[in-house]
Amino acid sequence: MHNVVNNLITIKEKLQLNNSGKIPNIIAVSKTFSISDISPLINFGHIHFGENKVQEAIEKWTDIKNDFKSIKLHMIGKLQSNKAKQAVRLFDYIHSLDNLKLAEKISVEQKKIKKNVKIFIQVNIGDENQKSGIDIKNLKDFYNECINKFDLDIIGLMCIPPNTNDIKNYFAKMKNLSNEIKPKELSMGMSNDFVEASQNGATFIRVGSKIFGNRN
Repeated sequence: MHNVVNNLITIKEKLQLNNSGKIPNIIAVSKTFSISDISPLINFGHIHFGENKVQEAIEKWTDIKNDFKSIKLHMIGKLQSNKAKQAVRLFDYIHSLDNLKLAEKISVEQKKIKKNVKIFIQVNIGDENQKSGIDIKNLKDFYNECINKFDLDIIGLMCIPPNTNDIKNYFAKMKNLSNEIKPKELSMGMSNDFVEASQNGATFIRVGSKIFGNRN
């Protein structure tokens, strides 16, 4: 069995060992990796993959998605509004909605092609100036505008917490925010903290290096 498949199985086993309930969906973050690196996972039946650049994803995934209809592609990087048209056509999930201009653009583009992209609102859970995301105090109003004005399918919240030993508290805070508003999906946790995220309610985790190894 290929190394990346073994790595995926190991992650699933670790999640099952540390969770009494349903384990989260694992998004294999395949950014910068080639088709030959990704193919063993596709052939194994894995369906969730993540990319952070629209153009790279188009070049890599367009043909694959035509051949493997079950694959779900996730946009996990910052999305500029001028890339929304291409993103809506390719991706099944967008994890990084963080402004109304982008919300409007996604709404317009998906109506053109009668597609319903599943969307996460990115929350600036650590209140960090250098990170994207909606401030907690503005989250409820932003969510309501996205669904009422732009008719978006907001399924959950996403965060990239501060790099700290206190990370469980940020995941717990995200869980509390999720309980306060309607969408219940939570996209949080990466290669170094996916277990802690899963223990605090993550329904999607974004794992790259623990599956594919370090990027060049």
